[in-house]
Amino acid sequence: MKAMIRVRMSMHDAHYGGNLVDGAKMLQLFGDVATELLIRHDGDEGLFVAYESVEFKAPVYAGDFIEAVGEITQVGNSSRKMVFEARKVIAPRPDISDSACDVLEEPIVVCKAVGTCVVPKDKQRKKGE
Repeated sequence: MKAMIRVRMSMHDAHYGGNLVDGAKMLQLFGDVATELLIRHDGDEGLFVAYESVEFKAPVYAGDFIEAVGEITQVGNSSRKMVFEARKVIAPRPDISDSACDVLEEPIVVCKAVGTCVVPKDKQRKKGE
């Protein structure tokens, strides 16, 4: 089971000089993807309990369009192991003009993670449909 969201990073997301976006924003996106996966799998939002690994691979800036994808890779009684990847798919081109952007021919992987979520047995309504 897979899920994907695509969002544009705003100036509000920029946390550091040069309009650099805080890496925690990618984890927030992964949390949203995980929530959708759990709702689709179990009919409940569940809880994110831990990241096994997180790798920040490339910078993200205000104006970038980020596609965050996730997939459930293992299902336990209440645990759901997931893998995530965030990719930059559109980047601004301020060197051309204030409103110029490019669709990237090859998305740039900006973050990867592995995490585990839990849906208590009494909250599981769909049983992995």
